[in-house]
Amino acid sequence: MDRIEYEILEDGTISIKTNKVSAVNHQSADDLLDMLEELTGGTREIKSLKEHVHTHEHIYVHSHGHVHQ
Repeated sequence: MDRIEYEILEDGTISIKTNKVSAVNHQSADDLLDMLEELTGGTREIKSLKEHVHTHEHIYVHSHGHVHQ
């Protein structure tokens, strides 16, 4: 099952984690990350953390200079 989990950290970083995304949905997931990067003005850092052969993790990092109140 394709799944995307996200978390917004205290510093404004958006962390997105995925399991192994199926071929049919992989392009859509990449497009979503591209869109988030463009809309937030941040930069993306991708890490692959292989616990075993069939899982990986993508992390999207966004840094900004304003404070949310």
